[in-house]
Amino acid sequence: MANANPVAESLALDLGWPSYQQLPVERWRQGLRSIEQDYVAEEVPVALVYNGTPHVVMLATPTNLEDFALGFSITEGIIGSPQELLATRIYNRANGIEVQIKIPEHRFQCLPDKGRNMTGRTGCGLCGASTLKQAIRSPAPVQNALVVDADELMTALAEIKGQQRINKLTGAVHAAAWAIPSSGIVAVREDVGRHNALDKLIGALLRTGKDPGTGFALVTSRASYEMVQKTAFVGISILAAISAPTGLAIRLANECGLTLIGFARTDQHVVYTHPQRLIHNV
Repeated sequence: MANANPVAESLALDLGWPSYQQLPVERWRQGLRSIEQDYVAEEVPVALVYNGTPHVVMLATPTNLEDFALGFSITEGIIGSPQELLATRIYNRANGIEVQIKIPEHRFQCLPDKGRNMTGRTGCGLCGASTLKQAIRSPAPVQNALVVDADELMTALAEIKGQQRINKLTGAVHAAAWAIPSSGIVAVREDVGRHNALDKLIGALLRTGKDPGTGFALVTSRASYEMVQKTAFVGISILAAISAPTGLAIRLANECGLTLIGFARTDQHVVYTHPQRLIHNV
């Protein structure tokens, strides 16, 4: 059956792997049964291979994988700058996608200490870490003068819904967005894993030469420790999550100077740490 949805048409395939599939489902509404076509998000194994050596396999949405490779490499401390990602090549395999990443040899030599051949469940935030020290990394203190009006945060929260193209079809993926005061949302990335979506967003910002610290981040998920860690690691000083933060996330945000906001809606929000960056006109 032909797909009549133009948005679905544009998202049907990425790199040869679908980001969703259509299935016939039995739907019940108010006691009435109907057979309909439904859109279901896909999870694809994505192997990140550094200098020819497999490092980690993540279950991810097969979109924006170059952004993902860069964002993951930066936020996991594998490389120190975007310039150290020397090359990225993406290959379709029979059972998933392989992302071949070339990095400087001195960076590659540090990878054995991070643990290899690790398999990450959907959006795993601690994949590739084999010790507690590697897993619990404290980023440098966030230092920038960004101040955001609460009304701008509410506007961005309203905007993000209209920019979640895959989630609009499937209802099953997270989004991470970056907004600039007075400009609104500039970039959005989606993925079945919340950490993957954030890594994709960070990679997109760095690949296009944007300074992450000049804007704030929104995520359509809870704010776990790893989300705070990744955000602060690239100098973003404000993270707003639609759901709740964890206790460890709050402690890290407080320690590194990040403003952490939870339960963010267009009509409410809770500020957990460093409230001075959010201005309320009351």
